[in-house]
Amino acid sequence: MIIARTARREVAVDEPGMDLVHLLRGLTVEFNLLAAEFAARNRLHPTDLRAIIHLLDADRAGIEATPGWLGERLRLNSASTTGLVDRLAKAGHVRRVPDERDRRRILLVVEPEAIELGWSFFGPLIQDLVGLKETFSAAELDTVRRFLRAATEKVAARPQ
Repeated sequence: MIIARTARREVAVDEPGMDLVHLLRGLTVEFNLLAAEFAARNRLHPTDLRAIIHLLDADRAGIEATPGWLGERLRLNSASTTGLVDRLAKAGHVRRVPDERDRRRILLVVEPEAIELGWSFFGPLIQDLVGLKETFSAAELDTVRRFLRAATEKVAARPQ
């Protein structure tokens, strides 16, 4: 039995649940390779792409994204966040919009052209992934959602 040492305990590689960890890691690697290909084709830094994804997720969730909010998500300092937003704005991917309720505050909005660019590359895969749901029952999909949410929360809550 092979043992992997972690900061907290030893884990048997064949321990129940390790297969899920390896499957998630494999999926993450594939997504990262795809994202790197997209970023390289479109002259984006990987952090630029992550920023756009965070901004799209914020919009979908009804969150008003500010540069400070984005910097927190990406774990960047203020100067790095400003440089990132400047790059994205110059490339035409993001625009700064004054907040109508507080003119001192700036909101970040992804431009429609950037969304179209993303869909032209990722759209077919997204459609295939959405289509996979037809092969699972509603109860199975609920379980998958619960697992992925819990896994995401654990990863996001890790000590830095």
